[in-house]
Amino acid sequence: MQSLNTTLLIIGGGPGGYVTAIRAGQLGIPTILVEGQSLGGTCLNIGCIPSKALIHVAEQFHQTQYHSQHSALGISVSAPSLDISKSVEWKDGIVDRLTTGVAALLKKNKVQVINGWAKVIDGKTVDVGDTRIQCEHLVLATGSTSVNLPILPIGGPIISSTEALAPKSVPKRLVVVGGGYIGLELGIAYRKLGAEVSVVEAQDRILPAYDAELTQPVHDALKQLGVKLYLKHSVLGFDGTLQVRDPEGETLNLETDQVLVAVGRKPNTQGWNLEALNLDMNGSAIKIDNRCQTSMRNVYAIGDLSGEPMLAHRAMAQGEMVAELISGKTREFNPTAIAAVCFTDPELVVVGKTPDEAKAAGLDCIVSSFPFAANGRAMTLESKSGFVRVVARRDNHVIVGWQAVGVGVSELSTAFAQSLEMGARLEDIGGTIHAHPTLGEAVQEAALRALGHALHL
Repeated sequence: MQSLNTTLLIIGGGPGGYVTAIRAGQLGIPTILVEGQSLGGTCLNIGCIPSKALIHVAEQFHQTQYHSQHSALGISVSAPSLDISKSVEWKDGIVDRLTTGVAALLKKNKVQVINGWAKVIDGKTVDVGDTRIQCEHLVLATGSTSVNLPILPIGGPIISSTEALAPKSVPKRLVVVGGGYIGLELGIAYRKLGAEVSVVEAQDRILPAYDAELTQPVHDALKQLGVKLYLKHSVLGFDGTLQVRDPEGETLNLETDQVLVAVGRKPNTQGWNLEALNLDMNGSAIKIDNRCQTSMRNVYAIGDLSGEPMLAHRAMAQGEMVAELISGKTREFNPTAIAAVCFTDPELVVVGKTPDEAKAAGLDCIVSSFPFAANGRAMTLESKSGFVRVVARRDNHVIVGWQAVGVGVSELSTAFAQSLEMGARLEDIGGTIHAHPTLGEAVQEAALRALGHALHL
């Protein structure tokens, strides 16, 4: 058996693992990164990036169809056709460019990448095939996997998000099981690509992790698109049709060509002998402290493996910190807020505390919204639905949360996170001159409205 020695060993080359490796390389720490599949992990290969690519294709196709029927803009085109294999090829090109870029960055920073599946022996020893690697510090960054439903095993017409992102053709009918962000992002995309889409959700509304006021514009948009919603319905099984139980306990048979199972993700703790470390767990995730340290000295866990929120940008920030800790710097992971973005149509952004969370935390808050219907830029983008909402303490006007729903609001997440991280007050945002005409003016107007003097409402 071949043996290698290194200061830092990272298992998993997703956003968390590869960022840890790049930062460690920059700091001069001898580093080995082990990845069994493609660099970039779920996010770059079968998650964030390819889903945004497919969403873009769907939106362009949808817009072209709209112009071929009844455009208010005076544009007329003949009915479009779609070559989905070309779309997938374009998406794959983006993924390839990004993963190649990650490989180049790792090489530039002198990180040794080993392609293979890791098997943990102990806190300082990992086997990859017939190579044994000894390390001083071990970072676990194995990510998460889709939650499967035993009654709907993946295969044939039953697909997960992975298959949904590499379609050979667009099905005539698609039923999405799960009304969370993954199910809805893909469900809306498939509807715009021409499929008849239904969504089955056990809770009483879509996107149950978000509050009802915020999700209402998405609910309205789904209706307008002709997506059928089966809320408070549970899945019973599949035998050519999907059997679901309605709220009255009756069984319905839903005719469909494909079933997309999107009921969430879970930490990837299986198949690499994690048990050997006997780490403290937090439910199905590895328990960590505010430095991402596990219950074993010099063993760290970052990203989805360490539980919620399962977000690539959280994993990246944790990884960067861990590399700096190993280099001897003093750091802890203590962000004021981590933005959560849902790329439905319209988009949703939540940063910091919602009104309900502020109340639950015992804070007396001012809550104020500004509608995009009163924003000139939103009108020129043919998009008047949605709003920006601010949550601020009544006593000192310090902002504790931002939420937004509308077209393109994902890009406002930067302004929201920055204002919270910098401890901004309503007066700071209200007194900052925002460029006109932009969607961002709604951010300033929400703050001004909270102060009692919105200008355009």
